Amino acid sequence: MIKGNAMFVYIEPLPKGHWGPIDGYAVEYLDGIKVFPERFSSEKLAIREVRLRGYIALLATRRITDKKDSSHWQPVLGCWDAHGQIKCS
Repeated sequence: MIKGNAMFVYIEPLPKGHWGPIDGYAVEYLDGIKVFPERFSSEKLAIREVRLRGYIALLATRRITDKKDSSHWQPVLGCWDAHGQIKCS
């Protein structure tokens, strides 16, 4: 369940637009502006930071993404244990 005015943010695999290995993850708004300046080394670290700031994370379901295509994104909901730790990938 989404509470209040929570905003969705996108956890983008880096580098963008490449089929090669993922070097890290950026957190961005729909318009491509970065939410945080840092690059995260894993999706879990990015999700944890997003959650701490009150956003809802959208994870990429494919390597090359398009934020306007909802089939490219999956929300991270209900993946937390009683201690605030991620319990699903």
